[in-house]
Amino acid sequence: MDNEKKRSASFSKGLLQSGELYQYVLETNVYPREPELLKELRDMTATHPRAIMATAPDAGQLIAMLLKLINAKRTIEVGVFTGYSLLLTALTIPEDGKIVAIDMNREAYEIGLPVIRKAGVENKIEFIESEALPVLDQLLEDPGNENGFDFAFIDADKINYWKYHERLMKLVKVVGIVVYDNTLWAGSVAMP
Repeated sequence: MDNEKKRSASFSKGLLQSGELYQYVLETNVYPREPELLKELRDMTATHPRAIMATAPDAGQLIAMLLKLINAKRTIEVGVFTGYSLLLTALTIPEDGKIVAIDMNREAYEIGLPVIRKAGVENKIEFIESEALPVLDQLLEDPGNENGFDFAFIDADKINYWKYHERLMKLVKVVGIVVYDNTLWAGSVAMP
């Protein structure tokens, strides 16, 4: 039994065992499927001092797939940065879809705004420059918002994830999806 434990502990079923393999997946699978406007925004964001905060394009494609699977129309995004995931969502949801986008830093959002405008999807976005908790509380004050959203993407201050979660469980439909970025945080969730 001890040998069996050792074998299972040393063997990983995970696909991406190296940086080289990850780069291969990006180049052969992710980048060819990435819309040109998202690539443009990703390239613009790469020059930002905090570019590491941007949504990864492979994560973005997972988000797009989830949005399509549930036919999301009304969404919430907490933490926008330069707007990669926001643009991706706006391109994925239907023409009459709406996104409530909340971020404390309008300056970062405005980096991506020209690309959002070029894509013709700015009309789908309600950008709110604010801390997220007061906005989520305000949304909950309108009874029409309870269970009124199909999807939420959270990529903001990690310390408040639980507080966001409590509110989003009231705002997002029972059959909706809430996606939290960085929940595994480079494996730190498994640390003692």
